[in-house]
Amino acid sequence: MTPAELSRTVLRSVRGAVAERELSVAVPERVVVRPAPHSGDYASNVALQLAAGAGLPAREVAEVLRGRLAGCPGIARVEVAGPGFLNFTLGDDAPAELVRTVLAQGARYGTGGARPGRPGAATAPPSGGARGLVVAEALARIDAAVDGPATRSDGAVPQGAAASDGDRAELARLIAHLGGDEARWALLRPAAHDPVRLPERPAQREENPRFRVQYAYARTQALVRNARELGFTGAPGDTGPETPTGTGTENGTGTPTGPETHTGPTSGAGTGAGTEAESRPAAHALHLLLGGFPDVVAAAARYRAPDRVVRHLEALAEAYLRWQGACRPLPVGEEKPSAVHRARVALADATGTVLANGLRLLGVSAPVRL
Repeated sequence: MTPAELSRTVLRSVRGAVAERELSVAVPERVVVRPAPHSGDYASNVALQLAAGAGLPAREVAEVLRGRLAGCPGIARVEVAGPGFLNFTLGDDAPAELVRTVLAQGARYGTGGARPGRPGAATAPPSGGARGLVVAEALARIDAAVDGPATRSDGAVPQGAAASDGDRAELARLIAHLGGDEARWALLRPAAHDPVRLPERPAQREENPRFRVQYAYARTQALVRNARELGFTGAPGDTGPETPTGTGTENGTGTPTGPETHTGPTSGAGTGAGTEAESRPAAHALHLLLGGFPDVVAAAARYRAPDRVVRHLEALAEAYLRWQGACRPLPVGEEKPSAVHRARVALADATGTVLANGLRLLGVSAPVRL
């Protein structure tokens, strides 16, 4: 079950409770689920939102919904926490189903989402100058992703946000100095109320968030490529407990290696032995970020904030590098590819899909090698 499916399932439970008069309340248009901060996989505050209209304590509303949700396909456990939060633990097959969904949708994953929030909640994006131009172009792509092909998807500035020759000249100067990717990332990364801090020069090292995201994408592609050279492809499934790290993914020629020989950020990859205790949380964090991408894109459109996509990609890249550093994705020596190896390659492939989709929305390249 993906987060979007869980949201729809909870909404159906509200409708059912209202239809059967367990609750007397207006049914919301949408239910938001977010990663659970403590217990479970996801949480929702829908009971707290409905409590006043229902004339009941939030925990009582939550208990009504919990009873309807317990046993739903894909949900292993539902708990009521705190003042009335619903905490969900998904079934064991949920991570594999999410990866399967990402791979099946490919470039479409993250598109067509509903815009959360209420009218007037958006922050006005910067206007004017190179920053305003780049933000407007990114929002045009994000709007097209959320609203569908009826909107412009070519990155052109929408009507009402036309760029002046001075804006374009300023952007051209920045691109000439920093390169297109670095210039756009620096302009898009700050929130609307924060100033832009331009680097003196583009840095191809791990301290540079833009490089780290592109590097993580290149790592996903190297892993998929190396698996293919070993004669197998990814298949969604249980990624299993962690296994010792220190096995490389490629030596610059696409050939699987022994010790890790890449240059660039490692997040601990190739430095020791991973354990199930280390890897399970790493894989869990990675799955949560993959599942949350469509909501992030929708929120970026609703709140006119492409920086939300930037921050999500940075978190996703960090989570991927941490996960790959905690496990051995490919077989080594005479070891035969197992279902766990195939599941890990599929997870890497899905991560690469989401990173590429996000970079495309921002107008930043996704190089397969760095």
